[in-house]
Amino acid sequence: MSPTNELISFLENHPDAQIVMDVDYRILAANAAYRRIYAGGRDVIGQTCYAVSHGYSRPCDECGESCPLAASRANGEPNRVLHLHHTPRGDEHVDVELTPIIGESGQIEYFVERMTTVREASSLPAETGLVGKSPAFNRMLELVRRVAPSNTAALLLGESGTGKELVAQAIHQQSGREHGPFVVVECSGLTETLFESELFGYEKGAFTGANQRKIGLVESAAGGTLFLDEVGDIPLSLQVKLLRLLETGTFRRVGGVETLRADFRLIAATHRDLKGMVERGSFRRDLYYRLSVFPIFLPALRERRADIALLAETLLTRLAPGRVCSLSPEALARLQAYDFPGNIRELRNIIERAILMADGDTLLAEHLPSELAGEAVAGIPDMDIVPLEMAELRYLQWALARHNGDRKSLAAQLGISERTLYRKLAA
Repeated sequence: MSPTNELISFLENHPDAQIVMDVDYRILAANAAYRRIYAGGRDVIGQTCYAVSHGYSRPCDECGESCPLAASRANGEPNRVLHLHHTPRGDEHVDVELTPIIGESGQIEYFVERMTTVREASSLPAETGLVGKSPAFNRMLELVRRVAPSNTAALLLGESGTGKELVAQAIHQQSGREHGPFVVVECSGLTETLFESELFGYEKGAFTGANQRKIGLVESAAGGTLFLDEVGDIPLSLQVKLLRLLETGTFRRVGGVETLRADFRLIAATHRDLKGMVERGSFRRDLYYRLSVFPIFLPALRERRADIALLAETLLTRLAPGRVCSLSPEALARLQAYDFPGNIRELRNIIERAILMADGDTLLAEHLPSELAGEAVAGIPDMDIVPLEMAELRYLQWALARHNGDRKSLAAQLGISERTLYRKLAA
């Protein structure tokens, strides 16, 4: 099937649409923006979308990834996914939106695809923002992209050190409030008096030492985002004050009589099990449901081992600007084998210490903390006794990192098909 004047005209009149494909994944028409940004000027007409975007010989869903076209063919509905696409600039996170076009026969005849490059995350070392390309990271990033444009409250869950504040900033930057303030409230250790005065502010003379009016964090966040970090640490006695703010959208400064209107987008984060706390009676059930409209789980670093080399390189760039540092193969292998109970924060500390310990520009295994010694024994990523399926997954993640993410070459070395490798890594 060749592109028709109607399809080309459709692309010209719909700048958001970049590709028109048939039901066999072949590209029928592509606008100039797609050819320039994603195809590097190549002639892509007649090629399959998965060959151009991924270099695959088979559709994405046969290679361990979600395929929006396959899903849309199955249910006849639009479909949206986040993919890692090959582009002239290297691998990039791309938000893919696909819409089926129904013909006169009542059947799907074409698919229109729109792609948006994700600027808030990088699959290459970057000076700022989120960095990663593992399946676990991409699943998290897809949820971030889903919730960001709305005004829906988001709840970030996960272990300490997984980068919750960075994710909250990414949500803020992709929202309609990106030009407003991003205000962080550290909920840990706040007493009742301090909680109210910090959150709501106070009037002059409200208490001893209140010599002038103070604007609270809620008021400071007007037009922007209020990020409640470690919200699970708020004492039960103070939770009702937060609930009242969220339910009414109003507040008063301490010592004030004027009722003020709050105007912020809420993002909360915690490393605690809020559901368990609700069942134990240490966290209000009504507040929990106010906060957890859209939960996002941030994976621990051990769940995204394929990102360790990328994160380490990123941290070397950020912590040693102007100095070209690198990790020796043995040092990198030890990092990839370690479980990182402190997650990315711990990796950052380890890299910073190694930079200071190294006299040259190569960080050696001897520059790493002693607790990492012996972790990379005989190519085994972790010497703890774990279920066989987990041991296999950890080994494959470690091996993939050694191949710099090249799944094709790893599958060849392992003597298995790419499809089998994708399936095992996605388990």
